Amino acid sequence: MVRRFCARPMWLVTLAIFAALAFVQPAAAQSTRVIKGVVVDEKNSPIDGAKVVMEMEPAGGRKFETKTNKKGEYLQVGLQSGSWKVTAEKDKLSSNPQTVSVRAAQTMEVKLMLGIASAAAAKEVQQKNAQLGKAFEDAVAFSNAGKPDEAIAKFKEAIELLPTCLACYNNMAVSYTQKKDWANAEAAYRKAMELKADDPNAYVGLAGIMFNTGKAAEAKPLVEKAIELEPNGADQRYIYGMTLVAEDPAKAKAQFEKYVELAPNTPNAAIAKSLIAELDKQIKK
Repeated sequence: MVRRFCARPMWLVTLAIFAALAFVQPAAAQSTRVIKGVVVDEKNSPIDGAKVVMEMEPAGGRKFETKTNKKGEYLQVGLQSGSWKVTAEKDKLSSNPQTVSVRAAQTMEVKLMLGIASAAAAKEVQQKNAQLGKAFEDAVAFSNAGKPDEAIAKFKEAIELLPTCLACYNNMAVSYTQKKDWANAEAAYRKAMELKADDPNAYVGLAGIMFNTGKAAEAKPLVEKAIELEPNGADQRYIYGMTLVAEDPAKAKAQFEKYVELAPNTPNAAIAKSLIAELDKQIKK
């Protein structure tokens, strides 16, 4: 900080010098007021290069900054007697503040642990989560309104904010399916599978694409996997029944019956009931 001086009467300058001398302490006494310690992570491993900040209280007092060495150690000498708040931070992580009382000829040891997001980092995360939530909600609203292109754009926006958004990929695949863009729908479901290998939604969704594109043989193992992962999922029972109609009418009938049990009020329930009746006739012949 730049100090500005203006001309003053000589007697005031002389008094100021005497006043300053009256409060000068021996250098040895000043240097013995020390705060030292170590900064560690949540596993108690030392943190190299963490910034340690010491602020004299109340707020607005003197402030010192130093950094830790490879052992996580730090040291600050030449402190005034009084109360000091000590904190550490690195890579958007910070420690809880600790307050110590420093007196002459004392060395205060303060161990600090990183693991709390700093206020700036926490605010950034909150803003990002808010943007992600808004983009996802808008995407779902567009999808429900029969606007797949707008929905896809919003799902992509959400994925940019969170590349591991499983629900984004699954729902985006549904939007591509609305457009009958099977290739992109398949790619989205497969990305969901990469993110979560045991996600039944991706398996049943991909099975539906395979069945709708004339690849019933490829749909069958996918839908079987979906049933294994979620036995009470209605959609997988319906698709599985469809893959079995020609191959095993009795087994297909059982799947449709299970579908009606699980989802009796859906549009496909009426289709499933009519198929059950037809399959029953075939079985009795």
